[in-house]
This record gives sequence, C-alpha cells and structure tokens, in this order.
Amino acid sequence: MHPKINPSWQTILSDEIQKPYFQDLMKVVDEEYQNYSCFPPKELIFAAFDNCSFDDLKVVIIGQDPYHGVNEANGLCFSVNDNVRIPPSLRNIFRELNDDLGTIFFPTSGNLERWAKQGVLLLNASLSVRMDNPNSHKHLNWNLFTDAVIQKISEEKENVVFLLWGSFAQKKGAKIDRTKHLVLESGHPSPMSANQGKWFGNKHFSKTNLYLEEKGIRPIEWNFHN
Repeated sequence: MHPKINPSWQTILSDEIQKPYFQDLMKVVDEEYQNYSCFPPKELIFAAFDNCSFDDLKVVIIGQDPYHGVNEANGLCFSVNDNVRIPPSLRNIFRELNDDLGTIFFPTSGNLERWAKQGVLLLNASLSVRMDNPNSHKHLNWNLFTDAVIQKISEEKENVVFLLWGSFAQKKGAKIDRTKHLVLESGHPSPMSANQGKWFGNKHFSKTNLYLEEKGIRPIEWNFHN
C-alpha cells in the first residue's frame, strides 16, 4: 500500500514514510485488509491528515484506535460517519462543550470533519482496526508512526494546543515541548471515566480558544450545525 497523505504532510513526514518499519507496516496493513474486515475503509486510513493540513494545524486531539463497528469509523478520532448513532464518549464531549461554552448544541451527526477542516488534527494512535476487535492493530507499529507525527508537530510548529484525554493520550503526549505549546489534560470522556468526575468541567474548549486568541490565531468554531 502506498500511503496517499495530504501534500503538506508528505513534506514533513517524507523521511518517516521511507523508513523500513513504515514500509513493513503498509504491507501488513494491506494483508490485514485483504484477509479481514477492517476499519476505516482503506482510503480513509489517513483521513486525519487529508482533512487538516500541516499548515492549518492549530489543535491536536489524540485517540486510541478507530471504532470497530460496521460503517462507524471515518478516519478521525472520536468521529463517526453521518447517519451513525453518536457514541457515548462523543456524546459526553458534546455535553462538556455545551456546559463549557454555555450553548445548546446537540448535533444529529457525530461527524467531526468540520473541526478537522478548521485545523483540528483528530489523530488515533493506531489508524486501523479489525471489525469487532478493539486494539487489534495495536501491535502493528502504528504507534511508531503516530509518535513521530506528534514529535514533528512539536518540533516544527509553535502555539499548538494538545488535548490529552485519559492516561493513554497523556503517555503518548509525554514528549511534547510544553514551553512552546499548550497541553491540556483530563480524564477520558468515556462514561466510565466521566461518571467518576474525571471529564466534565475541564473547560478544554474555551481554554483552547482563549489561548489561540491570545496568540493571534483564529479560534475554533466548536459548535457546528448539521
């Protein structure tokens, strides 16, 4: 499989995608898609990069791996296709967004492309998964690639907001240069974590926009209309 990544990322990641581990990764992913039902559809594996160019990047949200149900995953973390029931974690994200911004916003779609197009990189640690088998591609070395992506963003850009929700994302973001980026951490929006008081009230959406505005960067319109 030859990765088709947005040209602005091709330049930044050109060294990485030439490395032997990445070439091997593409072969193994190809085999997985040939032998099993996997998600997202192969053409959407790099959708996070296609929907958010490196130049436009303002915010990074780190997820774990794609949704593993039929027709749910669209290549953006926490996001689902139109006409798919909004998953519990995303429902909690929308609820916190409302509480934080004082809005009444409950979209009928959980498709977060509108965030991505404004400069939010919705990056899963693993970019593929087998159907009905969460974390099934965790061993495929996607982590090496997505760690490199985070490192490149940290090194090459400044004034990016990283939203690290849950211990998994926080470990993954451990090497971000906090002297030139804003890192906001909280519990995961999943019901288990949120119901223990680790998610609601983090105010990450308003804090992100306040930081961007202070740096002279256009804030994110978190509320979108279907």
